Amino acid sequence: QVQLVESGGGSVQAGGSLRLSCTASGLTFGNHAMGWFRQAPGKQREGVSCIAWSGGTTFYADSVKGRFTVSRDNNKNTLYLQMNSLKPEDTAMYYCAASVVGICSGSFTEGVFQYWGQGTQVTVSS
Repeated sequence: QVQLVESGGGSVQAGGSLRLSCTASGLTFGNHAMGWFRQAPGKQREGVSCIAWSGGTTFYADSVKGRFTVSRDNNKNTLYLQMNSLKPEDTAMYYCAASVVGICSGSFTEGVFQYWGQGTQVTVSS
């Protein structure tokens, strides 16, 4: 049974930082591209970042470029999202997801992400 468990969310003031983690089990983690998505209240879920199986290729939504950094440790089956210079508009539930393939398309197409975590809440106050 595949499980993705996010952690690291919380409440911070604008300009602050958080580091999200996503620990995977039940799958060969190193075979899958991994993504971070978020959903704010009343809005559609959107792609935030994607990292290929090796960690060598990453993609970011324009709204987070230069502020967020995605990384992974395949030895620990763990995905990370370092979030700096947080803004109130970053407030959302953040989800990690495992793709059915090892590379990222750059378009954050949700259909290629087969497994999803339950999410961790990030709240940024002004």
